Amino acid sequence: MSSSSTYNAGLLSSSMGLKVIKITRVNPATDSSRDSADPLILPLTFFDLRWVRSHPTQQVIFYKLPVSSREFFHSVILPKLELSLSLVLRHYFPLAGHLKWNQQDPKPRVVVYSHDTVSLTVAESNADFLFVSGKGLRPQTELRVLVPELSVSCDSSSLYSLQITLFPNQGFCIGLAEHHVLKDGVGSIMFIKAWAHICKSLGEGIMTLPSDFIPILDRTLINVRPSLESKILEYMSYFSDEEDGKRTMDPPPVGEICTDLVRITLELTQENVDKLKERAKRESTRSQHELHLSTFVIVNAYVWSCLVNARGGNKERPLLFMYAADFRNRLDPLVPERYMGNCVVLVNCIGYKGKHLLGRDGFVSAVEILSDSVKGLGSRGIEALWESYIDGMKQVKPDTHVESVSGSTRMGLYQADFAWGKPVNHEIVSIDRYPAYSMWERRDETGGAEIGLCLRKSEMDTFISLFEYGLGKISSRI
Repeated sequence: MSSSSTYNAGLLSSSMGLKVIKITRVNPATDSSRDSADPLILPLTFFDLRWVRSHPTQQVIFYKLPVSSREFFHSVILPKLELSLSLVLRHYFPLAGHLKWNQQDPKPRVVVYSHDTVSLTVAESNADFLFVSGKGLRPQTELRVLVPELSVSCDSSSLYSLQITLFPNQGFCIGLAEHHVLKDGVGSIMFIKAWAHICKSLGEGIMTLPSDFIPILDRTLINVRPSLESKILEYMSYFSDEEDGKRTMDPPPVGEICTDLVRITLELTQENVDKLKERAKRESTRSQHELHLSTFVIVNAYVWSCLVNARGGNKERPLLFMYAADFRNRLDPLVPERYMGNCVVLVNCIGYKGKHLLGRDGFVSAVEILSDSVKGLGSRGIEALWESYIDGMKQVKPDTHVESVSGSTRMGLYQADFAWGKPVNHEIVSIDRYPAYSMWERRDETGGAEIGLCLRKSEMDTFISLFEYGLGKISSRI
């Protein structure tokens, strides 16, 4: 690994004492097959194009350390993290590249030169690690300083950056910012687990990856009709700046982030999910054969209905709920799980109003809505789903209550052990920039889900009350 560093030991965050120790550039380990002045070009597929103007996804992963003095961290832990990062980037080298859009090209593309690098910031915090990394109520500002940003302009964007923050004598965290245009959540978590695998294996003298962690970059695996790409390119308002109409890759403005945001991580156990399923069966007017009662449907129906009630009151307010459907096993031919690119379609549930989810019957109504949507994926092709998505977005009004879910309970992020134990917590920090919550597998138990939320304090208090009351109500009935 080669790197150049700039030091800025005086940079402090306003919310807690965060000092930047250094900013380095990490090169992918040398690979003779990439020793060329010519760049690698990765074309964007239909699935990638939707994310060209997306805001970076920012996540933070916390690790508790039995020994975490400054000396031990900088002499043992950090060198292992940097070396293993360089080694894993040998396989994931597109992360060091850039999204480029030349004037003569009809669409952007990923361009990777052999000298490209990933930015790594090393910082130190004097905050209470147990508090910041916990799952209880915390100010969002405590987490936002732990993640880096991407460099984005109208015609170029970096794709990945990292920040490692030490909490002396407590632990450390890995913050990341990534451009969704390069890969979806499957590829994102696969990279973290691959990096962790190499780092842990360094103690055994192993510097290679098993095949399960080696990404597949071949874009020709995506077999969709060319007309689909044409349709998204025709949807030019998505690629244009609203003021002058010129094409751009800058994310749309989101306004100022509220300063009173708090976040929490809540759990739904497998027992909770099973009891919610029984409630849906008991209270729905539909037969069990008509309902698709997966964990995904049950968990999201419960969270969505609680959010509408926490923020609601207006029965006529339009509702929109969005989720991403993985199409790896729905294309012909099937797309390998190790494919590092986007292979998800956004699905929206629209045409409903607050009155459908307000009150006690809201949960069952949400189950029926999401059940219909998920069951419909089996019979609807990509083209129909894309057209439905566009039609739905055209119906969105300024007062529409929008919610969406990020993450999945099937990705296994808590398996990412860098040699110092599995993570104590994992958060999607960037859900403060759009109306979304996260959904992951539980750290210590199988089944159920972890739900990460970021809301205004007043809304959060109401949400938690509704969330806990609803679960207690079920328990008292069973």
